Amino acid sequence: MSRRFTLVTLALVATVAFLVGVIVAGGLNQAAVTAGPAKRIGPAPLPRPTVAASTPTVNFADVVERINPAVVNIDATGAGTNEGRRRRPGGPPDLFERPDSGRGDGTRRGSGSGFIIDSDGSILTNEHVIEGMEKIVVKLSDGRSLRGRVIGADPDSDIALIKVDGQQGLPVAPLGDSSSLRPGEWVCAIGNPLGYEHSVTVGVVSYVGRKLFDASIDNYIQTDAAINFGNSGGPLINSRGEVVGINAAISSRASNIGFAVPINGATAVLPQLRARGRVSRGYVGVGLREIDADLQRALQLPVSRGAIVQDVTDGSPGDRMGLRPYDVILTFDGQPVVSDDELIRAIASRAPGSAVEFQVLRDGRQFAASVKLAERPSRTAAAPAAGAAAAAAVRTPDDMLLGLSVRELDATAFNRYALPASTRGVLITRVEPLSAASESGLQRGQVLLELNRKPVMSVAEYRRAAGTTHVGDILTLFVYAPEAAQRQLKTLRVDDR
Repeated sequence: MSRRFTLVTLALVATVAFLVGVIVAGGLNQAAVTAGPAKRIGPAPLPRPTVAASTPTVNFADVVERINPAVVNIDATGAGTNEGRRRRPGGPPDLFERPDSGRGDGTRRGSGSGFIIDSDGSILTNEHVIEGMEKIVVKLSDGRSLRGRVIGADPDSDIALIKVDGQQGLPVAPLGDSSSLRPGEWVCAIGNPLGYEHSVTVGVVSYVGRKLFDASIDNYIQTDAAINFGNSGGPLINSRGEVVGINAAISSRASNIGFAVPINGATAVLPQLRARGRVSRGYVGVGLREIDADLQRALQLPVSRGAIVQDVTDGSPGDRMGLRPYDVILTFDGQPVVSDDELIRAIASRAPGSAVEFQVLRDGRQFAASVKLAERPSRTAAAPAAGAAAAAAVRTPDDMLLGLSVRELDATAFNRYALPASTRGVLITRVEPLSAASESGLQRGQVLLELNRKPVMSVAEYRRAAGTTHVGDILTLFVYAPEAAQRQLKTLRVDDR
């Protein structure tokens, strides 16, 4: 009996001990989990990238499905000879807008794209697509081909409004706000490149505000969405399915550099195109540039904002109101001027004949000036060609002061560069590669008029002025640029020679 009792007792004790051990072990494990992970021995693992749960996925298939019906193909023909690839006057030599194909019978043909903005058949495209053309055929997405007529065109912004009559209920492309675009934002282009109708390409906005042909008003969107000949006039579309640009130009040296006119520029001139068929812009007749830190220091300007005058056209409103080079325009009709681009856009947005007032800073003193705006001249043929390159100058230690070689102006220079008869200065015949002069934008064929606001009438005067400079000095050079037919201000930081 006692032995049996002892065995039962031992069994019970063992069972209780086992159960207690399980409970204790479970509590320890739970405590370990609650307290946190055990310490690791060795290097810590790399952190995982954080991915926002709300990151959107752009589905351009849906966007294209909605917008594609509003995209059209444009074929245009006119009398004339084959002009080959057309360059916009003033643009870089590798930028093209379209090829013209001659038929050999005195007829030229061009093709492009466009998009419908009104259900009655109003269509936006590029001016260069229909320029000089006598017959315009618009092919809709449903396969119909209709005759189009030009309502209005603006060569300066490369925008044209055409129309197919007798239509109702056509699909319309919604217009967005190009001012909200940011580099890196996804966009897509739809058009008819090389005759491949309704082709779609996707890329990002590479740059906003690119200057190509006319630095005073250009504001192009640069994109790497593939654009080719025939895309001109087609829409550039954001991820929300809104048109933010009109595809207009490409670089011939790369397949991923294209440019589009911002849609806000088109909507701004649409009322004039509808009403008058052309666009009138206000004009003062001054060349402007921004004030940067170097220019402010070189000219000892008391202000860091505004637009500085670098050229005044004879007989222009700016000339009549007495503006001079080096004047700083601080306000326009009471509104502060932050940059030269902002002022040019504000002036261009006013109607010719409007009376405007400027606050001007000259040599430390402010004064008010008012004038009536003239009409901005339309973009004309390219500036006079610079002609053949000047003969290479013999490089001597004195000849490359400031990274420039110069020589006296003579009849040959006046003829070669089509210089105004009143031009006085020295001709820049060489700019040292990688020098400060090269970095400042100075080019061979330009004329140096002044150095630090002092006229440079001869090579001897230039050498005397340049020879007194020291490393680290910031100089102001006033030059005449034949390629732009305009005087310009440049700043140059003197390097160790």
